[in-house]
Amino acid sequence: MTPEELGSPPTRTRSRRGGRDGAGEFRALARNRLIESRLTPNAISLTGFVLNVVAAVLVLEEYFVLGALAFIVGSVMDMMDGRYSRMSGKGTPFGAFLDSTLDRVEEGVVLAAVATYYAKQGKETVVGATVLAVVGSYMVSYTRARAEALGVECKVGIASRAVRVVILSAGLVFAGGEIVEDFDLLEPAIYVVAALTIFTTLQRVLHVRRQLVRVAGEL
Repeated sequence: MTPEELGSPPTRTRSRRGGRDGAGEFRALARNRLIESRLTPNAISLTGFVLNVVAAVLVLEEYFVLGALAFIVGSVMDMMDGRYSRMSGKGTPFGAFLDSTLDRVEEGVVLAAVATYYAKQGKETVVGATVLAVVGSYMVSYTRARAEALGVECKVGIASRAVRVVILSAGLVFAGGEIVEDFDLLEPAIYVVAALTIFTTLQRVLHVRRQLVRVAGEL
């Protein structure tokens, strides 16, 4: 065998392994530095809340793209605070309560701004759909909380928080013809969110009923 045949493969393998180990060490170092910092899950939650309020104000002023960016970043922070809490060990019972509370308020604030925008235009049907989307979003969260209080895991359904954020973000980015003239996705996005949240609520009610009936049958 040639020297190249003997030497090359181990060299490439070591290089790839070294690259992976280096990336892993960098991630571990960054994670440790973040955990050791003064950053708290509550600070992440409050920052996400502020960004969502900013998004609502921008929507009221009809700066939809900027509002969408604030909404996306704020929502991502809302989804990350729980993970950071578990990873860092800095979570507290009040922090979990604050996180859940602010999640509901933030979504409601942005949708309220959307409803106000359409109310100014006299589009009563869209305003009604937006209110329905707010109620549906709350019910998706409420049914899960009540199910878990009964000892039933309830993560089923289409309209999770992440899905709702994606749909509403797309609607805001392409709202009012700000990017593409005469092209508006916000109104369809509201109808979709309203329909999916109501459907998901029904999914969760039926899921909990099946689980409780099954448990009762096993007793």
